[in-house]
Amino acid sequence: MYIPKHFLVEDRGAIYDFIDHHGFGILFSTSNGCPVASHLPFELKRDEGCIYGHVARANEQWQEIADQEALIVFHGPHAYISSSWYETNQSVPTWNYVAVHAYGRIELIEDQTEVMRSLNRLVEKYEQPNSSYKLDETNREFAEKLSRGIVAFRMKIDRLEAKWKLSQNQSEERQRSIIDHLERSRSEDAREIAELMKGNRGES
Repeated sequence: MYIPKHFLVEDRGAIYDFIDHHGFGILFSTSNGCPVASHLPFELKRDEGCIYGHVARANEQWQEIADQEALIVFHGPHAYISSSWYETNQSVPTWNYVAVHAYGRIELIEDQTEVMRSLNRLVEKYEQPNSSYKLDETNREFAEKLSRGIVAFRMKIDRLEAKWKLSQNQSEERQRSIIDHLERSRSEDAREIAELMKGNRGES
């Protein structure tokens, strides 16, 4: 990912927090020499430096992915930035966004017990705290039967790239104007970008 120095993020804790919050990503690999991608929910295990996920067994991407260097892209909010928000027309519009690229080698998980542990952690991660749904003895047989229709995997993170493009290369005046316009937007993404920009500037 192309990352000018203004937008580079190297704080691993902040990057891990981002992955936890935006865990639905895109897994990229190659199959028969062609790029392929799947949109999947992921679980980050910080203590292992690994990302866990699974694909449907009918999804042919898994068949050549073992030991490949793969890429998982995590994308956060994004918003159009109009040049009309600046004090001069000697400018061009742009797009603000936050994204993380995680690179590593894929290992398929063959052990069924480990597959079920991975699925259980994924359910716990995405269910609401007060949800009554969980994987337990009441549905274990059903879940285990369905789990044979998936292929679980882990990716040991070898490299992370993180880009917070939040108008850091613009003047204080322009950043304030951008935040004001984004906060008035009906787009949730735009308002989230405004909050990220404020946090990046140390504003509450």
